[in-house]
Amino acid sequence: MELTPWIDSFHVNYHLGIDGMSLLLILLNCITTVLVVIAGWEVIKERVSQYMAAFLILSGLMNGVFCALDALLFYVFFEATLIPMFIIIGVWGGPNRVYAAVKFFLYTLMGSLLSLVALIYLFSVSGGSFSLLDFYDVQLPIGAQKLIFMAFMVAFAVKVPMWPVHTWLPDAHVEAPTGGSVVLAAIMLKLGGYGFLRLSLPIVPDASHELAGFVIALSLIAVVYIGLVALVQADMKKLIAYSSISHMGFVTLGIFIFSAQGLEGAILQMVSHGFISAAMFLCVGVMYDRMHSRLIADYGGVANKMPVFAALFMLFAMANSGLPGTSGFVGEWLVILATMKVSFWYTALAATTLIFGAAYTLWMYKRVIFGAVANRHVEELTDLSRREMLVLGVLAVAVLAMGLWPAPLGEVLHESVGEILRLAAPGRKLLIGL
Repeated sequence: MELTPWIDSFHVNYHLGIDGMSLLLILLNCITTVLVVIAGWEVIKERVSQYMAAFLILSGLMNGVFCALDALLFYVFFEATLIPMFIIIGVWGGPNRVYAAVKFFLYTLMGSLLSLVALIYLFSVSGGSFSLLDFYDVQLPIGAQKLIFMAFMVAFAVKVPMWPVHTWLPDAHVEAPTGGSVVLAAIMLKLGGYGFLRLSLPIVPDASHELAGFVIALSLIAVVYIGLVALVQADMKKLIAYSSISHMGFVTLGIFIFSAQGLEGAILQMVSHGFISAAMFLCVGVMYDRMHSRLIADYGGVANKMPVFAALFMLFAMANSGLPGTSGFVGEWLVILATMKVSFWYTALAATTLIFGAAYTLWMYKRVIFGAVANRHVEELTDLSRREMLVLGVLAVAVLAMGLWPAPLGEVLHESVGEILRLAAPGRKLLIGL
């Protein structure tokens, strides 16, 4: 833990600390950042130093979010992550990069402003402190809790992103460079889920329980509806972007089940999705670097020219579909088990992701990888370089290791999840009579 006075007049401290949940997300962030730097080593030709600097700054800011124990410090880190990602999309992105960067920035910035109002209110009722630990002990009437919950909800729902505030994500992914898409999907989306766990549940537990049905409904819409939307996509990056929204619906579903199994499943799903989404976007990037196209229709028969790549891509496609033995199965299975204890119908809707996920992922894989060589551009493809093999190989090991032996990660989470459930117990902080 690190505690240093920062803004004395408002009792704001540079207060950092980690628990099991933070530890896993920080490790995910650090591994992903290193892989993104290696992946872009020979691909980025312009402003290389600024490109690498943007990712390193972004990585540090996201680690700050995962460590912050002061609410204002959390907000500063949370908002500051927008700046390097805005630059990454706007400078090194595709033809419509300016539109995508501005849309990304405005959506996420505007969504967070209400949370700042909520934090200032909590500062006023907590005796003049921005410490999250002090916020956890503040008693609030249910009306105030609901307003604070909705303020946090807007900020974190946009970040996850939840339906219907998800429309910025496909545009951002399509226009972002491969490294930007990797970090956006693997790490930045997790800031929303982390915010629910670190702020919403412990600070306003009664409102979280009362409004859980609303969040669960939005999560199930994301799982089912967005899964169907992914089925009709012609662009591989857009398909994987919609897949991310659907899979992150499992995260918010698991969080608002309020059980140890559900919370651990949600956190493991965040870590697993980080590895899988990073791998999927990097696979698309490998093909794009060679053919400069992301359209499924432009490919076919890639396995004939890139057999090693096709094998690794198959592993990641299966993991994205939730195949047992891969990391994609672990978190989803725990969330489904936790949901089954609450409602059969919630479970039935949530489990459709195993069907839709397999449908859109494997259908894309079939059209891109199998069959006869589609055209002369595919005919000229070459298999993975040593650099690309290293990056995808590390992610393959991570996906398999987590899928075959998830126990160490679960053990790291037990104490953190128990503390979150203790803080989120209904009635613990309710101020009666107001």
